Amino acid sequence: MSTILITGGLGYIGSHAAVVFAQKGYDIVIIDNLSNTNLSVLEKLTTLIGKFTGRSRQPKFYQIDLKNTEEVRKVFHENKIDGVIHFAAFKAVEESCEDPFKYYENNISGGVSLYKVMNEFGIKNIVFSSSCTVYDTMNVTPPYDEQTPKKTINPYGSTKRMSEIILEDLSTHKGFNTILLRYFNPIGAHPSGLIGENPKGIPNNLLPYIYKVATGEYEFLNVRGNDYPTPDGTCIRDYLHVMDLAEAHVLAYEYLQKNKKFIPSSAGPEGFLDVFNLGTGQGTSVLEMIQLTEKAIDKKITYKIGPRRPGDAPTVYANPSKANTILGRKTQRTISEAIQDGWRFITKNNS
Repeated sequence: MSTILITGGLGYIGSHAAVVFAQKGYDIVIIDNLSNTNLSVLEKLTTLIGKFTGRSRQPKFYQIDLKNTEEVRKVFHENKIDGVIHFAAFKAVEESCEDPFKYYENNISGGVSLYKVMNEFGIKNIVFSSSCTVYDTMNVTPPYDEQTPKKTINPYGSTKRMSEIILEDLSTHKGFNTILLRYFNPIGAHPSGLIGENPKGIPNNLLPYIYKVATGEYEFLNVRGNDYPTPDGTCIRDYLHVMDLAEAHVLAYEYLQKNKKFIPSSAGPEGFLDVFNLGTGQGTSVLEMIQLTEKAIDKKITYKIGPRRPGDAPTVYANPSKANTILGRKTQRTISEAIQDGWRFITKNNS
């Protein structure tokens, strides 16, 4: 079976994707610099992969930074990589506004280092973790399809759009076969409770923050603004279960394999490129998410209204019909299931 390199493979989304790819029979190689995760995730991945595949061997892991091109080159030299699933990136909107250089250096320079080595080794197949933040969410009314005008409103979104442009260029001029996946808002955890989202420090995403209030780690949830042009004044987002998202990556990679162009490892003819939204097409506000969580885990969530967060759009949700039709993906799990799965992970790992 093919060998897949997963960058950021011990992170939130990457770890779930690693499990799903392994379940499908792929061999997994993981790169992660552990900036927002830890090695215990690797042990849990090994357990999950062994449970679902019967193979107890730990996935091959390299603790390196993608900006270190020599170390990346070593990974490709030591493994027969067939394709890359590129997750590794910083992803906090507010932090990106405060320190954009950190995001440019990591998300763009790290990516370029990876693509350079891929090109050297003739590995042209990549699924890229992009974001709905590339869309003009301030001036265009949702739902957003793949043709929605692009205009970013924060440096994080800009790094995703710049990365897309780089990969578009590499598909045109270096024959890369590329799938761009524009995520909306993943939530939840693996149903086993072994892996999930547990960020270091104050969470940047809503549901992990709610969980920390539910466990008593924080006294209240700071709701960032209630004066947006939405029914209850709080931001609306398109939340999808992380397992639905992870499974979509396998579908995307299989679609790429069917449509890729076979080319020389040097500069060659134009490669293949396609782009898909990954969302549900349904929007949920911050206050609605609080209410859904209270019902799902039977706990009261205390919150206070604070100022708006820089770089936030009022309402963002997908038109996911292209991915549903072409990739054959469907939203299998509800928001309530995602909340319960995420809560299982939190309680299991806090006990």
